[in-house]
Amino acid sequence: MDNFMVTGGGARAEILARVRGARPAGEVTVPRGYRTGGGDGDLVEVLVDRLVDYKANVRRCAADELGATVAELLSGDSAVVVPAGAPQAWLSAYQGKILRDGEPRPLAVAELDAPGVAVLTGCAVAIAQTGTLILDAGPDQGRRALTLVPDHHVCVVHSGQIAAGVPEALGRLADPTRPLTLVSGPSATSDIELNRVEGVHGPRRLDVIVVL
Repeated sequence: MDNFMVTGGGARAEILARVRGARPAGEVTVPRGYRTGGGDGDLVEVLVDRLVDYKANVRRCAADELGATVAELLSGDSAVVVPAGAPQAWLSAYQGKILRDGEPRPLAVAELDAPGVAVLTGCAVAIAQTGTLILDAGPDQGRRALTLVPDHHVCVVHSGQIAAGVPEALGRLADPTRPLTLVSGPSATSDIELNRVEGVHGPRRLDVIVVL
């Protein structure tokens, strides 16, 4: 055992010495020339194509149609959770119960997980090439639990929020160090025998409204 320990310790020291020897002596400059802007085709069309491929339901509407579109998509839900900063205009036509998080207290998980409860949020930015919505806990998005617990998520995306790729999208974030939630379609997993199962770790249904 003693001989083994000596041998093992010597091997470890030798490996670490080689690693240290391979490290550059000076400061390393990491290339940051990421491709930004451009993209192939209309960004709205690319985003919609990717979202539909991920089995999200996408609706396009004009700004003055947003309230009616939200109400239509939430018509099958008995209540909707909204972040404290969600514009009232989004809910102008909705007739169900509105639960505004943080007024007067944060909603409990049991309230978010109740049958018939949906959530309505905005997003910080959307990535056309990957069909991804980025939420950064902004006023119209709220805390992460709001979009991870309810079974139905309706997300409002303005066309000006759509970026071509990941580098451009991250560059638009006000503070990229904040906790981010990246949404690409309804929650799904293929962990068990590669069979896709939806709604395991989050919303089973994702509706995206693209405001043109």
